[in-house]
Amino acid sequence: MAFEVTRTFDILDRILTQFPRPDALGGKNHNDWYTYSTAEYVEKSHQFAIGLMALGLIKGDKVATVTTNRPEWNFADMGMAMTGIVHVPIYPTIGEEEYSYILDHAEIKVLLVGDKKLYEKLQPIAAQIPLIEHIYSFEEVDGVPNFEDLLKLGKTHQVEFKTKLEEIKSGIDPEDLATLIYTSGTTGVPKGVMLSHRNLVSNFVAHAKLHDLGVDHRVISFLPLCHVYERSVNYHFQYKGMGIYYVGNLGQIVSAIKEIKPHMFNSVPRLLERVYDGFVSKGKDLKGIKKAIYFWALSLTRHFEYNKKYNLFLRIRIKIADKLIYSKWREALGGNIRYIVSGGAALQPRIARVLGMAGMLNLEGYGLTETSPVIAVNNPATRQMKVGTVGPILEGVEVRFAEDGEIMVKGPSVMKGYYKAPELTAEVIDEEGWFHTGDIGILEDGLYLKITDRKKEMFKLSGGKYIAPQMIENKLKASFFIEQVMVIGAGEKFASALISPNFAYLHDWCSQRKIHFQDNEDLIQKTEVLAQMQREVIAINKTLGEHEEIKRFRLVSDEWTPQSGELSPTLKLKRNYVSAKYKSIIDEIYSVQKSQPGGRFRLPKINLNFDINEFIKRLKL
Repeated sequence: MAFEVTRTFDILDRILTQFPRPDALGGKNHNDWYTYSTAEYVEKSHQFAIGLMALGLIKGDKVATVTTNRPEWNFADMGMAMTGIVHVPIYPTIGEEEYSYILDHAEIKVLLVGDKKLYEKLQPIAAQIPLIEHIYSFEEVDGVPNFEDLLKLGKTHQVEFKTKLEEIKSGIDPEDLATLIYTSGTTGVPKGVMLSHRNLVSNFVAHAKLHDLGVDHRVISFLPLCHVYERSVNYHFQYKGMGIYYVGNLGQIVSAIKEIKPHMFNSVPRLLERVYDGFVSKGKDLKGIKKAIYFWALSLTRHFEYNKKYNLFLRIRIKIADKLIYSKWREALGGNIRYIVSGGAALQPRIARVLGMAGMLNLEGYGLTETSPVIAVNNPATRQMKVGTVGPILEGVEVRFAEDGEIMVKGPSVMKGYYKAPELTAEVIDEEGWFHTGDIGILEDGLYLKITDRKKEMFKLSGGKYIAPQMIENKLKASFFIEQVMVIGAGEKFASALISPNFAYLHDWCSQRKIHFQDNEDLIQKTEVLAQMQREVIAINKTLGEHEEIKRFRLVSDEWTPQSGELSPTLKLKRNYVSAKYKSIIDEIYSVQKSQPGGRFRLPKINLNFDINEFIKRLKL
């Protein structure tokens, strides 16, 4: 018997009848994996629902979760959905002011936190918000009610509330509000995106059709479930009957890949760049003929295109390279990977080619929280895939372009609006129902969507020429030496850039060349370092229009992260924050312009700090 899924919790009936498995959900407790069967998942979700009812919560009330990824998150999510309670998932890494704003604005009544550290951070904030009646912790914390207490409460009241729960479930309409997701964006206070069951279901059912994986396959989930990207694909995985293993500690990603041997996972470009850097570093550690063969195989990946028919000579070379090198890359990622989904930012084409040539197809996509989220994604089911694009428009989604190239979207996945902010909603959804994304794009070959920039981020030079900074930034970030960059120059004569280097790569580069330094301040004064960074920028300038060229740049001493404030939780550049933080450097760049007419490119004074990203260092490539 097939169950139609029109509300998120309908997934439970579907998987119980069609895809029962002993490891529907899995998690890690210290060093040991544990799993929940499909039947346990369904049972505990109902217990959670009844537990909330026993607390006196009713349809329309709000419950917030603040935790890293764990399988139990799903019990809470499904339990809320089937009772009509609105789930408000919140990042576990934001600041106190943002927590206070969201918890108050969303009118939260019950708060679930992940562990002791989060409880100690959030309890004083919650104490100042009168509506919050209860706080529970997923992990054991002395003196704090535990998540299991809610399940026990539900089990105790099961007979009393079972019939009532079924009545509530049957009365949940697909148009009912399922979740509030607060997006911090890059400026201003967070906005609460209202998504209905229909919004979410229409989207994940559509992108679940992209591949043939299912009940015989496993995935790992490590991107935050509080973000709509991972959450939607989490529903997608469940809808397909796949086993999902959750990684709450990012330091455990490598071991999880080795132990679970997943067939698929979601990622963001930043992590895939680390994987790529790891492949390159492995080759540099080799000697002689082995090193030559390794980089010969790596160079072959430049030929990769989806659906491309290679000539016989190239096919033979690829087969040899696969036997000697590419197979080792697959082993490093568990040996079973068939697809890697990438979203959140643009992926460098060279990374998609490397993964693709090794048989791990990259499904790069595009979307926003307001569109639940997927608008377009590369589609292996139809073989509609193209490197450097985010693929064809998703089934059921309509897209058109404004005169200035802005992407506009209509369809069942477009949000209901911003919570308590009709004026903000009216700014982005026009009278005809088109959602204005703020992104600029084109259709390549009349089929593949390509994002070229953010509308609000484009600026004009004093001479009247427009600069699309994101396009230039993506080109610069293709360099091994550059981790993050922000192009500047609004109202000025020329474009410049603030660059946060790839510190790990830069240190390794210096070590190989026996460039000695006492500390980072000493390192960045070395002529070799300055000259190399200049060469990187000049090489990119050759691919740009004359007015787009980066005439001056400065390296900054910080790694830009969500925790330090330069990036949003989804790793988008917070331009206003960066501009304010480095105002003195920006002023210095353009004061040089005023005193030295002509804007001649000069070697910058550079400051660096060192903070190695541990992800790839742990990967045994």
